[in-house]
Amino acid sequence: MSENPLHAIFQACEKISHCVQTHLSQFTGFPNSSSPTNGRPIFSLSSSSKASQLIGTNDTQIFIKPKEIPNEGKTATPVTKEELGRATWTFLHTLAAQYPDNPTRQQKKDVKELMEILSRMYPCKDCADHFKEVLRANPVQAGSQAEFSQWLCHAHNVVNRSLGKVVFPCERVDARWGKLECEQRACDLQGTTTTKFW
Repeated sequence: MSENPLHAIFQACEKISHCVQTHLSQFTGFPNSSSPTNGRPIFSLSSSSKASQLIGTNDTQIFIKPKEIPNEGKTATPVTKEELGRATWTFLHTLAAQYPDNPTRQQKKDVKELMEILSRMYPCKDCADHFKEVLRANPVQAGSQAEFSQWLCHAHNVVNRSLGKVVFPCERVDARWGKLECEQRACDLQGTTTTKFW
């Protein structure tokens, strides 16, 4: 049977989660084991029946562990549109920082498809529609890491202007969104081969 396409996405997310946790533990001086998740990734690929939520198909099962939330008298609430936007831009700028200097044809195609998918499936319809307009007026430029980072910064600034927010100086994008520091290049982008999942 063919592999579930979500499996590769969750594996990549798990690697990024580990890299971010490692980076944060180095930054804060606290070992990974003292993190809110006690050294475990926020989500995990597992075949354990003890996990609380299952996503999967016949041949691949992905279990998501719930994020532990410290009890500070606050109740957990759904993510706001602003929080979703910040998280999305964090992901995209981090992706751009990790994007290779000499991407393969497949990597260029993938990053352009990712932007198109976001413009169709982003969970805020107005935001998705606006991003479609941004893409139409500013086609994705992904010939190198520097080109993609600058394009993304420009696209982010288009959105910022429309929201009346401060425009970020794109010459400082690498200082703000530098490469993740991960052991043995574990955060480098994969995808140098073309694999069909369906």
